[in-house]
Amino acid sequence: MSKMKIGLQVYSIRDVAEKDFVDAMKAVKEIGYDGVELAGMYGIPAAEVKKILDDIGLECISAHVSYAELMNDLEGTVAAYNTVGAKFIALPYMGESDRPTAPGFDKVLENIKKISDECKKYGITLLYHNHDFEFEKMPDGTYALDYLYKTAGLDVIKPEFDTCWVRVAGENPVDYINTYAGNCPVVHLKDFVGGKSANMYALIGIDKEADVTEEFRFRPVGYGVQDFPAIVKAAEDCGAGWVIVEQDNSYETPTLENAKLSREYLKTIYR
Repeated sequence: MSKMKIGLQVYSIRDVAEKDFVDAMKAVKEIGYDGVELAGMYGIPAAEVKKILDDIGLECISAHVSYAELMNDLEGTVAAYNTVGAKFIALPYMGESDRPTAPGFDKVLENIKKISDECKKYGITLLYHNHDFEFEKMPDGTYALDYLYKTAGLDVIKPEFDTCWVRVAGENPVDYINTYAGNCPVVHLKDFVGGKSANMYALIGIDKEADVTEEFRFRPVGYGVQDFPAIVKAAEDCGAGWVIVEQDNSYETPTLENAKLSREYLKTIYR
C-alpha cells in the first residue's frame, strides 16, 4: 500500500494567499505539505498557478469549485483546473435549493452527471465535500449524504469526507470512511472543540446573521476532540491517496502557524 500524501486546503490560509499567493505557497511547502487543494485561483491565470506550484514543488491534487461556477461555464472551468493539474474537483457546498432534501434535486442530479462527464474527459474525478446538513434523513430513512451517492452513483461522484462535520452531525468519521472503502480517495482532516451550535456557519462565513458564541470553535489538527490516529488509519486502509488539512477559521493564532501545528501533529501519528 502506497503512503498517503498530506495536503493543505488553501482556504485555511486565505488571508495570506490573497495578499501574496507565491509567498503563501512557499510557506506551505516549507511547513512540509506535499500539495494543496485550491479554493479559487485569486485572479491568477491557470497556467501561471501551475508554474508557481511546479516551481515550488507542490502538487495541486484537487480544487473546491462551486456548483454555480461549474454550471456557469462547465467546459472552461474544468479545463482551467485541468491546466493547473488537479486530479479531483470537489463540490464544496450546496445551497438549500440544491440539496437532496429539496424538491428539484432530480435536476441537480442531472447536472452532477454533466459535471462528472466533463471532468472525466480530463481524467478528473468529481468529489462531494460534506457539511453536517447532509445528515438530515430522507423519506426512506437514509441520510441525504448517502442518498446522494446512491442516486448519483459512486462512478459519478465520490465522497470527500469532512471528518469534522461528520462528527458534528453525530456520526463516527471512521465508520463513514469504512462504509465507503475504496471510494474516498481524498479525506479532510479538521478538528474542533464544542458541538453543534447556531454559530457554526457564521464561523465559515455562510450565515452572517448568527450569534457567534464560544460553543463551537475550529482547531488545528490534533488540538480538538477528533481521534485522528483512528481516522488516518481508516483513510489509509480504505485506499485514500491524500488527506487534506483544513481549518475554516483561525482566531488568536495566525493561519500559517495553525497550518504548521497541524502538520507537526500529523508527523507524530503518520510518517
